[in-house]
Amino acid sequence: MQTFGDMSGVLEVPNQLNRGGTVSNRRFAGAVLFSAALAMAVAGCGAGPGDEGEDSRLANQEQAAAGDTVNVCSSTMTPSGWVDVQWWNSGACGSTFSPNSKQMKQLTGYPIGTRVNACSSWSPPSGWSIVSSYYSSSCRYSAVPSFDNNSWTLVRSF
Repeated sequence: MQTFGDMSGVLEVPNQLNRGGTVSNRRFAGAVLFSAALAMAVAGCGAGPGDEGEDSRLANQEQAAAGDTVNVCSSTMTPSGWVDVQWWNSGACGSTFSPNSKQMKQLTGYPIGTRVNACSSWSPPSGWSIVSSYYSSSCRYSAVPSFDNNSWTLVRSF
């Protein structure tokens, strides 16, 4: 058995390298807390200013009002009736060169004739038509950005 430091308050845990060993409670607890904090940060994806993480409005879309926004990690699929309106990098959603966070906006419930600007990273919802395309630095969703059109102006048509 191998020990590390003071033997008071020692917890035995398996060690893959030497088939046994001991680690102090403090070191073990510290490692557990660090792992839990890291998992919560990655899962929570608190991505933008004033964001509290992935919003429950996505789980219950009927409660989201027209114009509501939510910040999520880019791995979250854009639900029906929503559009992406901004992309950026956030440490809360992992370490990558590509933008890994996005803001989505709920379009369901807007009256006919409403105009909305959106990123062209996802198809427009049913009932919305593209009336113009343009470049926006807020909609860079690739690690290799270009100045090609990456945004739309949408109008509610039916």
